[in-house]
Amino acid sequence: MVFSSIVFLLYFLPLVFLVYYAFSFSRRLQNIWLLAASLIFYAWGEPIYVLIMLASIFMNWIFGLLLLRFPREERVRKLILFSSCVFNLGLLGVFKYLGFIVETVNGIMERAFLPYPGISLPIGISFFTFQALSYVIDVYEEKTEAQRNLLDIALYISFFPQLIAGPIVRYSTIAEQIRNRRSDWDGIAGGICRFAEGLCKKVLIANNLAVVADTVFNLTKGGDSTIPVPVLLAWLGAICYMFQLYYDFSAYSDMAIGLGRMFGFQFQENFRYPFVSRSVREFMTRWHISLATWFSQYVYKPLGGGSTEKMDKMIRNLFIVWLLTGLWHGAAWTYVWWGLYFFLLIVLEIVFRLDRVEGHEALRHAYVIVASIFAMVIFRCESGEQMSLFFSDLFGLGGNRFYSPYVPMLLKEYGLPLLGAVLLAFPIRDYILEKTEDLPGHEILFRGGAALYVLSLSAFLFFSLLVLAKGGYNPFIYFNF
Repeated sequence: MVFSSIVFLLYFLPLVFLVYYAFSFSRRLQNIWLLAASLIFYAWGEPIYVLIMLASIFMNWIFGLLLLRFPREERVRKLILFSSCVFNLGLLGVFKYLGFIVETVNGIMERAFLPYPGISLPIGISFFTFQALSYVIDVYEEKTEAQRNLLDIALYISFFPQLIAGPIVRYSTIAEQIRNRRSDWDGIAGGICRFAEGLCKKVLIANNLAVVADTVFNLTKGGDSTIPVPVLLAWLGAICYMFQLYYDFSAYSDMAIGLGRMFGFQFQENFRYPFVSRSVREFMTRWHISLATWFSQYVYKPLGGGSTEKMDKMIRNLFIVWLLTGLWHGAAWTYVWWGLYFFLLIVLEIVFRLDRVEGHEALRHAYVIVASIFAMVIFRCESGEQMSLFFSDLFGLGGNRFYSPYVPMLLKEYGLPLLGAVLLAFPIRDYILEKTEDLPGHEILFRGGAALYVLSLSAFLFFSLLVLAKGGYNPFIYFNF
């Protein structure tokens, strides 16, 4: 089940919401209901995979209790932590990376040396595994207390708002909220608005741009269907995919944060206007913040972090982090190259201190945008062959022509979503509020703006529901996670 579906919007969410507040007299009943709803949500498509998540919940609960049982025996605690890492990473290794490893080995051997396992990837396994692992590590480091109640751990790992597309939530962030949280009308209203914003971004922007991106990228898949893509069309497809990925991913984060607020939970922000960045390093601190924080906290810092005094160690640590970050996104070499691409850019910025250069703001912004476009091309391509073909088309190196009549046709059809994507990528609302806060009658302007916001959001939400009910294009891009 996905957020942008009629089943979720008109049946699942209203039912969960109404029953949840019908149990407002008992926090325990509310938590049990949310847990049951979360398991149903996850099991909706492939019920068998819920067993994997339940195994993860139970085992990590046990690991936490064992750490609680041995508070001073450091050798035992390290063994418990090691066992937890083996179990959690083993789940990822078997269900996510085993097929990739087999294909790589067979490719090197140039024959079917190993049988292909044929194991399907459980959706969201990367998200709930990282959450479970962070819980055990935090208990080991005494940053949070081990939870004796299995149901609380189960709710933390399986909570449906952030289960399949993030953000990655640390247990210490919501441990207290699981037992003690406040739900009021302001929080519920704010949550509904935030969810609606995310849904509109997904349906009206991301899904429309996906049509353009898929059309262009499908021309360069390789094989007999491959044709030279005109330069302008290739650039249009690359730009549309960059914005599709951003608005799809950030939309799911918005919806997750909004849903959390509707039930009294406060999740951290996951995107913070990455396209305002003036360096790639800054860009990655604004993009998928929860994942960047996870790798920083649990990989980069334990490796020793980095400083300009030990440049070689810093580069080594960055290499490991970005290699793992790439692999986290999917079991394919293109994801590895995507991670190493960002590693190279960030190292160059650090070595030459490019992120500290003053002035040339427009040029620095342009550099980040172009670097982001290239990164998303790598991310989107399914093979090295397709990536080579697409970059060749971008720069007109494959004998392809420059102009295509399809460009104005696509812009006529999808120009409005693309314009909306460009405008909403920058904090225009925050800018207006900042510039008008000292003006006379600011309160009146603010109330008028709030009323206009609610009316506009309601209209966009209604239109989004109509599009979904009509059966418009609604891709789900998180199968690799």
